[in-house]
Amino acid sequence: MNKIPMVDLVSQHGQIRDEVETAVLKILRKANYIQGEEVLKFEEDLASYMSVSHVISCASGTDALQIALMALPLQPGDEVITTPFSFVAAVEVIALLGLKPVFVDVDADTFNLNVEQIEEKITSRTRVILPVHLFGQCAAMEPLMAIAKKYDLYVVEDVCQAIGAESCWQHGVTHLAGTMGVIGCLSFFPSKVLGCYGDGGALITSDDTLAQKMRQIARHGAQEKYHHKCIGINSRLDTIQAVILSIKLKHLNNYISQRRKVADIYDANLQQLKDLKLPYRSSNSTHTFHQYTIQISASKRNFLQQELQKNGIASAVYYPIPLHLQLAYQYLGYRQGDFPVAEKLSQTVLSLPIYPELSEKQQMYICEILCNC
Repeated sequence: MNKIPMVDLVSQHGQIRDEVETAVLKILRKANYIQGEEVLKFEEDLASYMSVSHVISCASGTDALQIALMALPLQPGDEVITTPFSFVAAVEVIALLGLKPVFVDVDADTFNLNVEQIEEKITSRTRVILPVHLFGQCAAMEPLMAIAKKYDLYVVEDVCQAIGAESCWQHGVTHLAGTMGVIGCLSFFPSKVLGCYGDGGALITSDDTLAQKMRQIARHGAQEKYHHKCIGINSRLDTIQAVILSIKLKHLNNYISQRRKVADIYDANLQQLKDLKLPYRSSNSTHTFHQYTIQISASKRNFLQQELQKNGIASAVYYPIPLHLQLAYQYLGYRQGDFPVAEKLSQTVLSLPIYPELSEKQQMYICEILCNC
């Protein structure tokens, strides 16, 4: 059995190689590398897929988060409620803008923000709730949005890992991840469910005023070249990345469907392992399985990961240190024990390979190794 990586981008490219290479060659011949017409086309295509009025492309998911917060009427010291169990990007931009990250522990099953703990963290300085839809599954958005409405707070959704996931509300109502808050932030990092061939990101909104402001911010604060109406940054999606994303967007629903099939095979073959907890599938959300993350005792996780590695199988720990215990954020004053669920997860989670091109034969091999450990 050949080595099994966490994601196989070579195989994915092979399925769309001709279309991608033809499109990229066309751009190379025209040399319209920045803000070519293909960028606008991708924004329109994605807006249609997401059923929103506006998509503003940018250089990365991190930039998307920063632009979103810059576009809101926030002041230094204003508080943003978010999760301590995630990638650092959201907390990073909160801090960079002089805002204060306020952490709420996560749900032990979904790994997402524990909505039941949000209200106790709201103060007179709270302005934003920033949920991260982790590993491909939405946070409990219906009660979260009710809290935001009650306290007149903005909701900015980090959808970098959950494009295509649906939040399931009462009475059969569903909403795509990123369309419930005032702004949704997307990443197109290559390993994402919808990934480009470098860095890329986007913001989605149906608020016309915010859309105009975010587009300005992403272009040095200028709506018209050399006329800077606000302080901005330089954050553009390259034309080559845009055309690649437009091609892959047509396959997105199939990518998600294939990831769910992979997850189903894992579930069926690993459920016999009593000391291993499989990913929880919430009734509040569909799951796109950006990651397939199991839980195993802290004492066994390192051994399990080593056995997988010895047999040519990649695995990863997302995330080994919760954000409130990271050195960079010690100034916030949090300590060990403040967020026990996040802290436990950092010691017990392990993500297995998952991607549309993962064969059933490869999966059965992975399951065999796990079952024999």
